Amino acid sequence: MMYLSQYQAQAKETAIYPEDKALEYLALGLTGEAGEVANKIKKVIRDGPSPHFEENVMQELGDVLWYLAMLSTELGYSLDTIADKNLWKLANRKTRNVLGGSGDNR
Repeated sequence: MMYLSQYQAQAKETAIYPEDKALEYLALGLTGEAGEVANKIKKVIRDGPSPHFEENVMQELGDVLWYLAMLSTELGYSLDTIADKNLWKLANRKTRNVLGGSGDNR
């Protein structure tokens, strides 16, 4: 099993992008890959199940993870810290019974 911080460090070894536009490049890559995940699911809704659907989506999710890891690295955050803080936020919302609804600061 690999920890997120290990993945982040190893993924950095494959990073090739313009450093002067890193945030823009990585944010666009992240949204592009997330769009590819959504598109594969859209096609299943339209056309029905396809062979290797889950494997194809998993591959795209891996690309999402790579861009997330690199964007986090550029911003100075470890994926472990992001995951921990996100779980704390969600547990706090659950305790306060505000998991549903909208707004970042609920």
